Amino acid sequence: MARTDLADRGPAPRANAGTKGVPRAEREQQILTVASMAFGADGFAATNISEVARDAGISKPLVYNYFGSKEGLYAACLDEAGALVGDEIERIARGDAVGIERGIRTLEGMFALLDDQRHLWRLLHDRTAPATGAVADIVRQHTERIDKLAHEGVTELLALAGDTDERDISVMTAAWLGIVDSLMDWWVAHPDESAAQMVERVTRLFTALLGDVSAGPS
Repeated sequence: MARTDLADRGPAPRANAGTKGVPRAEREQQILTVASMAFGADGFAATNISEVARDAGISKPLVYNYFGSKEGLYAACLDEAGALVGDEIERIARGDAVGIERGIRTLEGMFALLDDQRHLWRLLHDRTAPATGAVADIVRQHTERIDKLAHEGVTELLALAGDTDERDISVMTAAWLGIVDSLMDWWVAHPDESAAQMVERVTRLFTALLGDVSAGPS
């Protein structure tokens, strides 16, 4: 991804990851935090592990000692980001919202989660990332989880209208996932737009398209 939208990146955090006596788990998390920002801002292909190590305050060999390779580090960052987003979507799915209200709450949760870490969305949608191996496996794992939750929500939405046709559900699930990706991409490309503003905007747009989305099913 081009480096034209880095307003939310800010200065890379300087960690004490190389300090003797720091627990391994804490040190790994420090590296992941810095690396996720770098991958999210510059993309996999353009990210330099030497710079990641420098910004984390550790040596380059230590990064490889922990994660094995650049691909291994990216895979770990990707897995962490995917779990964060998936957990938030699942949390909302297990709530009491149904139909389009569930969709809006899902978007609201994602905006809130990523408001101060939008680089994670870019990380999750990096076209320069490896398309095979561990990275591809992690992408598939988290994609399948989110797709399943989307399918569940769409099935519920259409059932409210008396539609149980499997192909209708399949089409609408694909459409919903495309809408979510488009809205998130637009938001990430407009760092001056807050999470709260985006929720208001989405609610206005959905209301214009679908009517009063706050009323819920009759």
